[in-house]
Amino acid sequence: MEIKKIGVIGIGSMGNGIAQVAAEAGFDVIVQDINDEIIAAGMKNIQRMIRIAIRFKRILPEEKDNVLARIKTTTSLDDFSDVDLVIEAAPEIVELKKSIFEKLDSVCPDETIFATNTSSLSVVEIGTSTNRQDRFLGLHFFNPPTETQLVEVIRTLLTSDESFDAAFETVKSFKKTPIEAKDTPGFIVNRLMVLFLNEGARMAEEGLASPQDIDKAWKLATGMPKGPCEMIDMIGVDVATHVGDSLYNEFRERLFHCPPILHQMRRAGLLGKKSGKGFYNYSK
Repeated sequence: MEIKKIGVIGIGSMGNGIAQVAAEAGFDVIVQDINDEIIAAGMKNIQRMIRIAIRFKRILPEEKDNVLARIKTTTSLDDFSDVDLVIEAAPEIVELKKSIFEKLDSVCPDETIFATNTSSLSVVEIGTSTNRQDRFLGLHFFNPPTETQLVEVIRTLLTSDESFDAAFETVKSFKKTPIEAKDTPGFIVNRLMVLFLNEGARMAEEGLASPQDIDKAWKLATGMPKGPCEMIDMIGVDVATHVGDSLYNEFRERLFHCPPILHQMRRAGLLGKKSGKGFYNYSK
């Protein structure tokens, strides 16, 4: 199946990046979100990221207008009636995602492939809201999609080879590196990542070292660009606790259980960069 037009659900931090990389790759893109204010903020961020891409010579200045022209926006899912691939990047709420795909199932052509960008939820469960389980899979991009290279392509027990191969090749056309992952909690990266993030937060909670020294020790010892506390702040404390809780509920393994400090920070609104303060203060 040839993919020509891509629909993206959500124009937040993940959705706007997915829309941008698809448009940069030459696809026509339509992005849906719930109101014009959110859409305007998302498009503003796309324009900012394109300026950064030009600065770092990932795209040429003369390509800017063409990339933006390929991206259309809407508040109605009814406008997805001619897309070949839908990539959903809505919040990590399973019933919300299912309701979106249930609506899309009646709007999109039978051959349209559906993909969820979930980071921890069961892909096959989300797909039960549709009548196209053979054309349902996961495309897990990482934040920010414009800069990270990896995309996990998640095959469920019911995903057809044709749908999987079409999605896999589309990711390649985005100039990303796709890898196949099974539909298991956390897939590959997050299953490993949660252990790392939880242990870093647990060490900070126990007072073994400050978040700054924990991060510094990790970076100097491994050459990695960020330590666990910085990573939690970047992805969001709310996201980190959601993924950790999802894995713990599935495996009942203590190491997946989020330390209390993360839940306390979430309740206090200390979500990291997105709120201005987490383990670090970003207000300045």
